[in-house]
This record gives sequence, structure tokens and C-alpha cells, in this order.
Amino acid sequence: MKHFMSIALTLCICSLFFWGCTQSSTSHYSWEKDLDHRLRYDFSWTEADVKKYIQQYIPQVTDEQIMAWTESGLLESMMIDGERKYFKRTASNLFRQDSTCKAIKEAAAYKDNDSMRGTAIGNDVQEEYRQILSLVANPPMAEGKRMKVKYSITVKADAVPAGEKIRCWLPYPRQDVARQQDVVFVGANSDDYVFSHPDCAHSTLYMEKEAVAGEPTVFEEEFIYTIYGEYRPISAADVLPYDTTTELYRTYTAERDEHVIFTPQMRALSDSLTRGLTNPYDKVKAIFTWIANTFPWCGAREYSTIANIPEYVLQVKHADCGQKTLLLLTLCRIAGIPCHFQSGLITPPSGWNLHDWAEVYYEGVGWVPIDVSNGFMSLIKGTENEYFYLTGVDSYRLIVNQDFGMPLSPSKEYPRSETVDFQRGEVEWRGGNLYFDTWSYDMEIEYL
Repeated sequence: MKHFMSIALTLCICSLFFWGCTQSSTSHYSWEKDLDHRLRYDFSWTEADVKKYIQQYIPQVTDEQIMAWTESGLLESMMIDGERKYFKRTASNLFRQDSTCKAIKEAAAYKDNDSMRGTAIGNDVQEEYRQILSLVANPPMAEGKRMKVKYSITVKADAVPAGEKIRCWLPYPRQDVARQQDVVFVGANSDDYVFSHPDCAHSTLYMEKEAVAGEPTVFEEEFIYTIYGEYRPISAADVLPYDTTTELYRTYTAERDEHVIFTPQMRALSDSLTRGLTNPYDKVKAIFTWIANTFPWCGAREYSTIANIPEYVLQVKHADCGQKTLLLLTLCRIAGIPCHFQSGLITPPSGWNLHDWAEVYYEGVGWVPIDVSNGFMSLIKGTENEYFYLTGVDSYRLIVNQDFGMPLSPSKEYPRSETVDFQRGEVEWRGGNLYFDTWSYDMEIEYL
């Protein structure tokens, strides 16, 4: 089956999920036009661009081989204005998915800056893992890491007309998660700011600034927080039967538009993975194991361009952290196991990045972290502790979100650049949303 589609078909599919966004008080807005821009931003490479990248490692690659990879879905493409355009990260993803190509790249000196992320966990996190296993007690949290963070968004000069107000939402550490504590707001480069309500699923610091002709607009915040690693060495014997009458159970085993949908395919998959298992812990372990072993980490398209992320993962046979997490969440909920999305950033000294994971609720135990994207700990492969990320999480995190795709506070008029997650931040003005091609983000971390 070919895994590329025309831009017109994608517009039609995604419009089914975002039709409500066109009901903005600003009547000129069109989600279809917005989505068209997002797709063109992601699918910006030509076949010549893809071939040039691959030739760094496979100089003799042919046009026929490129087309074969395209038709198999290893190279993700779509037709735009009658021309085949490729996802801008698909060439590097090829060397993560195809075993032969992966071996070729790993044997070579890397010729680009697109690292083989997702294939290993940094040495600093490996050492952190050892510390967590040795220090966890009751409660099951290791010694905290205290960090000072400066986070900024820079809107390009003249991205909006001079004098217009730019609205910005920056990610801010949550204060309702036990393993993230002692949050201190240091300051912002504006005296006029608003924190989101504590009940908001996305924790933000909101600011407004007026655009100045010829100058970039910078939004900056600084804060300090402490984050703790957590490990729950539980077993099936620790888990009690669920009380299915509670609000918690009903809420976190329910479907959610647009990416937690109990389709026949998803129901059949969840049933097959958990068949013969009666304990929730064993079911989650089976789902975790299958996802970790089946889907290589690959750079992902923007989530807003995908109508149903878990089914997309099954189609393309690869996923990044958020896509794996949404697949796990869907399969767990179908199996009657409460699960919710959690995300923010990872913050190890080896380099920070965006990251998603989840929490699973076990009766008699409580909420337990789970990071299927990090998968197995190769440090002690073959032992039960290789399942560290089945019931644990390292200390190098910044927790921002307790759910996905929920409203921002204050509310945003236009659809977000990231309609599912919230990690980089969001920016808009009265003329529309400001997409990722109009601004950049950065984070500086000081380990205290």
C-alpha cells in the first residue's frame, strides 16, 4: 500500500477534525488554507533533495531505488500542485527505519547534524538511572535536580505589521505534580504577564508585546524548579481490580477526539496484545513491549497535519515520542486501563529536547509514570530492571502538560501551531496564528 496522499485528500480528512476552528469571530480565517501552509512547510523537499542527502552515505543510489522506498512508505511524500514533495526529515528517517541503511550510516562518520536520536539514552541519563534505582525509597523518588531555566521565543522582524499586538504563551513548569516541586518565578522581559490557571492542562506564562518595524519581538521568562526521578518496582500482585464506577476510571478510559479513537483496528490490536492476560500491569507491560520493539524512533511531521496519530503510526511503521505515547494511551484505554498524556521537555546536560510520555493508573498503587519512547534500558538488558521506563522516569524533565489538545489560558483565538502538544509555545496576532516558520525558541539551563 502506498503511504503518500495528495494534499487535497489530507485537507479533506483533517478538516473533519478542525471544522470548528473556522467558526472564529475573524471571518477571513480558513483552516483549509492554514493546513495547506503547514503541509507545504513539512513537505518541502524535492526528489533531488532526498537523493543528495542519501548520496552522503550511499553514493550509488539510483532513482529507481528512491522510488521503491517512496512507494513502500520508507520515504514519506505527497503530491502538491502535481509534484511529488517529500517530508523534510524523511531522508534521515530512512536511516533509522531500514536496517541496511542504518548500518551504513552508523559505520560512517556522520555528515550532518541530524543525530540518530532515539537509538540510545545519553550517558548522563544512564548514570541518573543508576542513582534512581539506588536511592528510591518511600515515596519512590530519588534525589532532586534543581535547575534554573531561561526560555525564550523570538518572533521574526516584520512577521506582523508594526504597532500590532503579538500574543505569546510560553511553557511553564507545572506545580501540581509530586515529582516537580519548589517552582520559583525569577522574572520575564515584561511587567505584564499572566500565569495559566492551575487546573489548565497546559501550564503557561502569557505575555503581549507590540511589534516594532525591522526588529524581532522577544518573549523571555526565567524560573527555577526541582524535579525528582521516580521508580515504582511494582508487580501484578500489587494491582487491585478497578472500581469502574469512579469518575477517574470513566474519564481516563474514554475516547478523545481526535487521537484516542477506538476504531475497529485499534480494538482488535489491543485485544490481540492483551489476550489471555487479566491483570492490568501485565496488559500494560505487553503493550509497552510491543510498541518499544516494533516502532523505531523517527523525526515526525507536525501533529496538526495528521488526522489520527495512532492509526498513522500503524500505517507508516515509525513514530516519535508523542506518537508512541498516544498509541500506548489508546491501546491501554481500550483494555480498560486508565492512562493520561504527560509531556514537556527533557533537560539532561547532554542536550535538551521536547519529549512526551504518560502516566498509568493502577488501583491500589496510584498514578505511575511510563515512557514507551525511551523503551528498554540497555544498561541492564535481560533483567527485569530493563523495564525501568515501564514504571519509572528519570530526573531530567520539565513537566508542562497533563493532557493533550486542551484549551490554553488565556484562550487562544486561532488554532495552535501545535494542536496536540504544547512544548515550544504559541504565538498569534489579530491577523492569525504565527506558525513555526515565523519564530524560533531557545532554552538555557543552569544546573544548581
